[in-house]
Order: sequence, then C-alpha cells, then structure tokens
Amino acid sequence: MAHPNIVMILLDDLGWMDLSCQGSKFYETPNIDRLFQRGMSFDNAYAACPVCSPSRASILSGKYPARLHLTDWIDHGNYHPCKGKLIDAPYIKGLPLTEHSLAASLKDAGYQTWHLGKWHLGKNETYPEKHGFDVNIGGCFWGHPAHGYFSPYQMETLTDGPEGEYLTRRLGSEAVRLIRERDKTKPFFLNFWHYAVHAPMQAPADLVAYFEEKSRKMGLDKLDPFEVGEHFPIEAKKDQRVVRRTIQSDPVYAAMIYSMDQTVGQLVETLRQEGLEEDTIVIFTSDNGGLATAEGSPTCNYPLSEGKGWMYEGAVREPLAVVWPGHIPAGAVSHEITTSPDFYPTLLELAGLPLQPQQHVDGVSLAGLLLGKEDSLDREAVYWHYPHYGNQGGTPGSSLRSGRWKYIEFYEDNSRHLFDLETDVAEKKDVAARHPDLVERFHGMLAGWLRDCDAAFPTPNPDFK
Repeated sequence: MAHPNIVMILLDDLGWMDLSCQGSKFYETPNIDRLFQRGMSFDNAYAACPVCSPSRASILSGKYPARLHLTDWIDHGNYHPCKGKLIDAPYIKGLPLTEHSLAASLKDAGYQTWHLGKWHLGKNETYPEKHGFDVNIGGCFWGHPAHGYFSPYQMETLTDGPEGEYLTRRLGSEAVRLIRERDKTKPFFLNFWHYAVHAPMQAPADLVAYFEEKSRKMGLDKLDPFEVGEHFPIEAKKDQRVVRRTIQSDPVYAAMIYSMDQTVGQLVETLRQEGLEEDTIVIFTSDNGGLATAEGSPTCNYPLSEGKGWMYEGAVREPLAVVWPGHIPAGAVSHEITTSPDFYPTLLELAGLPLQPQQHVDGVSLAGLLLGKEDSLDREAVYWHYPHYGNQGGTPGSSLRSGRWKYIEFYEDNSRHLFDLETDVAEKKDVAARHPDLVERFHGMLAGWLRDCDAAFPTPNPDFK
C-alpha cells in the first residue's frame, strides 16, 4: 500500500489514570493495555485544552486553541459568557471553514475519510462533511448524548438502533462495518471519536453489576470516595467549594470504560482479520482530563491535581499510544512533551505526504521519535490558554510546560505559580518564590506566545461584589 491507513481513537474526558496500564487498580482495559504494548506510549502527552471542543479543533487544524480563538467547549444556548470576578473571553462557536483540516489533507491524497462519533465543533454548517470527511456517523453539535447512551438516541446523524442498544457498542460496530466495506484500492482515515466516557454516567447493567461486585471485593464500597485518600491542597483554590473524588470506585464509570475497551479490541481484531495490522497506524488518546470535581465527580486523576476544566495536570495530561507494527517499536516509551496540534504534521509525515506548514503552525511532527530517527523534539515549551470559568471549578488562566517546569498564571488575581513536575507531579508545592528568574522568563515566554496568537482575554466584571 502506498500510504498507511490511519485510525485515531479519541476518548471524551478520559483521564491519565483511567487505564489499567496507566496504574488504575479498579478499571479494566485489557485491549487498550495490549495496544499500548504494541507501540510507543508517551508519558508527557497533553491535550491542548482542559475541555473538549478546543482540543478537538487543535487536532484537526494543527493550531493551538488560542490561535483559533476557539478556547472553550461550544454551547449554543445562553451558558456563556460565564461571570465571576471576570467575564469570560469571547470565542468562536465552530471550526472555521477556512481551516484546511487533517481530514481534508488526507482526502486530497486519495484517502477515504470517515468520522465516527462525537464532533462538537459547531452546527451543521461546520459538520464533518464540511471539513473533508466523506462519511459522518454520529457527529453533530452535541457535546454528549443528549438523550442518553441507550437507543433511541434521537440523533440527527445516527439512526436509532433497537430499543436499549448501547451507543458505545453501536459505534464499535459501525467502525467494523466501515473497515470491512471499504474501497480496498484506497487507504482510509477513520476518525473514531467516542462519546464515552462523558456524562451522563450510563452503562450496560451486566457490566455495572460486575464492577459493583469488584468494588465490594476490594472494599471500595465501604469508603467515602469524596473524603478518603489524599486531597489536592492547591493554594490558589482554597476557597473553591468543589466535590473532589479521591479514589476510583464508581462502578458505572468503570463499566463505561470497559465497554469502550471492548470496542478497541473489536477494532484491532478486525484489522487483523482483514490483514491490515501492518498497514495501519492506530492512535489512542483523550481530549482532556478526567471529570473529578463536578457532575458527580466520577473519576480520580491522582496523583495528578484536579481534572477537567482546571489549569492543573489532571486537566490536560493524557494517555497516548501510537501503534504501527513493523515501523514503530513495540513497548517503547517516550518522555518527550507532546500536544494535540502535533498529530497533524505527524500523520502527514508518517503517511509519506508533504507537510502543510502554513496550516499546522503549532504542531511538531513526532514521526522521527516514532520511527527511531530522533531522540528528542526541538521544542521550548507547550502552551495552554483557558480564559474561562470551567463549570468544574477552575478559573481563567494560561500556562506552559517547559522541560521539568509547569508555569501557571491566573487572571482573577494575576498570580504566578511554578511547579517542578519531576519532583512534584501533583503540583502541591509552589516554588515560584524560590525561582524568580524562572518565573520572569516563563512569564515573558507566555506573554510572547499569547501576543503571537492574538489571544482573547477575560475582562473585569463591573457587577462583581
């Protein structure tokens, strides 16, 4: 085959510790564990935003959310702008048609392009079909299954299944069908973006019962998950009244993860049966961290601090594996720092296609690392800009990661914070006062990057008391 097939599996709200191969003792992900063993995993991989829509836009555009001015999850009602001491920065409500997406570039090269699952990048004028996808199954403006995970789904881009059919399993079956019914003369790009494990917390009864029993055997049902364990004493957030989960013990969430894992196994087995394993690149990752401080707080990201919607590691550090048998060494682990815009140039280079530097301006290709041709990336830092109030408890801020250092600025009080992630991955010890030179350097780097992106900022709220 002239160009490899590409499968991107993107989870919604899956946290860094939500896989058994990442250290979870309660959740079970045997198929994903095997996938990670068959390729290269990254232990410093990041989503470009602590919430979903901006990260998704960055994957398809190769640009940071701040540059796109798409910096928060997309609502089409009256939720934004949120107000506190500040008023949220304005942002756009769809992936602009002026962006030549990753799918469009692959389609230009002769790929079949299929989108499957969650989209959440605008209404129908910016649906997947408008961004280079030949097929769209389940992609619409919804950020979660509006009528639940069980059919009837009442979704405009997915036919209802039999009564009670589970959405995660349905999407897995659709992925298998697309692969088996493909045009065998062309490579394919399957953009498989699960709705799982986003709320609402719903899963098949048999799997929930299994994890309820496991919880009893482990004694987790006797513990208060919101009080037992180590809390995250973030100095800047002592006044935040949020409910933090401190252990992984929710049987429904575990069942949602297990069902998603089954679809990964089903997909990989289909590739094997079709003789496509060595001709297919498979990527597995998530769009933001696990939901740990709101909406039932279904998971815990410990030892990382906080989760979705915050500026801390639990919101943006993600599991990531890239698999391509015969090309990417099995069982390899990279410590290089990666971010969502990197996927665009990486996949073009792995596919032997010309790069589009005018498009993926913020992405750095990982191809050299994956193929064993490079040991490191030429990158000074990765950046985040979230000028919004997260409905999980976070407040507006920006941050960067450079080497071992994580630097954060919060806009309510213009405070600056510095953490040494090599010795303090939980971000408990703010060392800004001990390293004023680093604080000034990182403040300058962050300010320069924000200017380059023409970033939007929150404004003072005149009605705040």
